[in-house]
Amino acid sequence: MRRQLIKRYFITGLLIWVPLAITAWVLVLIVGTMDQSLRLLPEAVHPRNALGFDIPGAGAILTLLILFGTGLLAANFIGQRLVVWWESLLARIPVVNSIYHSVKQVSDTLFSSSGHAFRKALLIEYPRRGSWTIAFLTGKPGGDVLRHLDGEYLSVYVPTTPNPTSGFFLMLPRAEVIELEMSVDTALKYVISMGVVAPAPRAPSTPGRP
Repeated sequence: MRRQLIKRYFITGLLIWVPLAITAWVLVLIVGTMDQSLRLLPEAVHPRNALGFDIPGAGAILTLLILFGTGLLAANFIGQRLVVWWESLLARIPVVNSIYHSVKQVSDTLFSSSGHAFRKALLIEYPRRGSWTIAFLTGKPGGDVLRHLDGEYLSVYVPTTPNPTSGFFLMLPRAEVIELEMSVDTALKYVISMGVVAPAPRAPSTPGRP
């Protein structure tokens, strides 16, 4: 009995400290990576030379300022012309052109305020019949692909766990896709947790109420 009690307390402590430790590790890694941007500063104004000591997180602040300044510049007419000139310059470099425009299309889809990378959470049979997984609606097939598909198809993304940034792109018939009454954020948490953090069951609707 005492061993079970000790084991329960130990596991409870792990459940509290492990998420905190991982969160702290990720934040330290991000801030440390962003601190590398301090190399862009002249040595005369570097915090180590100007103040005599390093300032933790100064690189993160500098990175945010650079991103904000770039966005502010690109929002006006002159900045937009500079962006067009820069993209036309990259378009003349064969390999760089393919990589840059592919990445730009993905980033525009993910971060654009006018678009949604994942539109709906779906339930599909994958990778075989009788095996189900969570997927996300990304749109509909287009281009020459439509000539080879008979009927209505949907473009879906099947993420891997626990890293949803990698996965598989599939085109499935609409009849084989089940739309879930679940938000995209909730579905992502479900996937990232490998099914441990299950969504709360939906309360049955009361007659006479929507």
